[in-house]
Amino acid sequence: MEIFSAIIGDINHFLYTYLLIYVLVGIGLFFTIKTKFIQFRLFPDMLKTITEKAEVDADGRKGISPFQAFTISAASRIGTGNIAGVATAIALGGPGAVFWMWMIALIGAGSSLIESTLAQVYKTRDAKTGAFRGGPAYYMERGLKKRWLGVVFAIVITITYGFVFNAVQANTITIAFEESFGFDRTVVGIILAVMTATIIFGGLKRIVTITQTVVPVMAIAYIIVAIIVMIVNFKELPGVFLLIFKSAFGFEEAFAGMIGAAVLQGIKRGLFSNEAGIGSAPNAAATAAVSHPVKQGLSQSLGVFIDTLLVCTATAAIVLLSDAYRASDAASVNLTQLSLVDSLGEWASIFLAIAVFLFAYTTIIGNYYYGETNMEFLKENKVILNVFRLFVVGFVLFGSVAKVQIVWDLADVSMAVMAFINLIAILLLWKVAKPVIDDYMVQRKAGKNPVFYKKNVEGLEDLECWGDDFHHTDDNVKK
Repeated sequence: MEIFSAIIGDINHFLYTYLLIYVLVGIGLFFTIKTKFIQFRLFPDMLKTITEKAEVDADGRKGISPFQAFTISAASRIGTGNIAGVATAIALGGPGAVFWMWMIALIGAGSSLIESTLAQVYKTRDAKTGAFRGGPAYYMERGLKKRWLGVVFAIVITITYGFVFNAVQANTITIAFEESFGFDRTVVGIILAVMTATIIFGGLKRIVTITQTVVPVMAIAYIIVAIIVMIVNFKELPGVFLLIFKSAFGFEEAFAGMIGAAVLQGIKRGLFSNEAGIGSAPNAAATAAVSHPVKQGLSQSLGVFIDTLLVCTATAAIVLLSDAYRASDAASVNLTQLSLVDSLGEWASIFLAIAVFLFAYTTIIGNYYYGETNMEFLKENKVILNVFRLFVVGFVLFGSVAKVQIVWDLADVSMAVMAFINLIAILLLWKVAKPVIDDYMVQRKAGKNPVFYKKNVEGLEDLECWGDDFHHTDDNVKK
């Protein structure tokens, strides 16, 4: 196992040091500049979009609302990457890693907008349930006319999210409960597997019900605790942010030799946390019944900001306002727990264990949905889908007892492959995204609530949705 772990580590080093960093930053900057910094200019639109009602189709079936689609993606985004991932980044890359996480989020929000807009453009409707499905595999097949590439991506994301990332989530939950309560990791893993099976065999509607209820509550509760920590340590707070900036560029003596590690860990953990550009969020974005594709692009960009600039920063403050990261060998969720205890007392460890459970459990649910969507793309077969569900439950059990390093290394490799394929695809589809964004901006400047029809953009082919009879909710086509 150690030899396997070393090989995965070497692959990780090559992918992130020599390949992904340039692709990720380069394409992110391309979209940011070409859209004239749309992820910053239209921030008010992001807030407005997630409050809109879902459209109703001609048969009277109400679709998933923008807020519900937002919470599905948030359920996947807001998880162990925010608690364990940030702590790991600081432990291995120093405080400067947090700065590079911020940078990746700001740049990546542009890529997130493009990929989610494209997912809406090329979404399809499930013939049985009437629900929308879509994502990178769909826009690779219909937009790029390369089904083989869509198949490759669908396989990679199914393995990444359905199996590997869920092992990471389970791993974090069991470590947290072992640290706080002394619970046996195997027992916790079995309970978690049973709970996961109960939800994922229940279908999309049950997933939406869980995520739209739990995600906002748990995020707010965690941020409130982080604010309490910052208030208790108010005098030290300016020094923490100064430490982050100085360490990011090697100006802090204690971390002067860690610039490369800070950049590398910031990119890895930032990408794992906010998922901008790697092709996961578009699967959730496609489910929303909105009047214009760009609205979901904006909504998912907001998710990147909330994930990294809010929740990840909250964890960074918790860790850096304590000396635990300097004195302890802990490098995952247990570091965040030690830091919280240092600031607030023993009760904080119990709170974090519960928070981690809620964060990671909803992430498992969100991750599963991404896998299911891509299984449907590969082949609609109930037996195969149920076998996939059983494997998901199996990987939850595996992650519950596995070593921390191996599950995170596997996650990094699979995530890098996903991101590379998706970023190249959305770059090639910029020619489609640009006129769709232009259409949104023209209507917005005219004082209208933007509504999209495929006839609005010349040359759009193989679109199942967005015809003249597509919109049916009057509230969404009025200003």
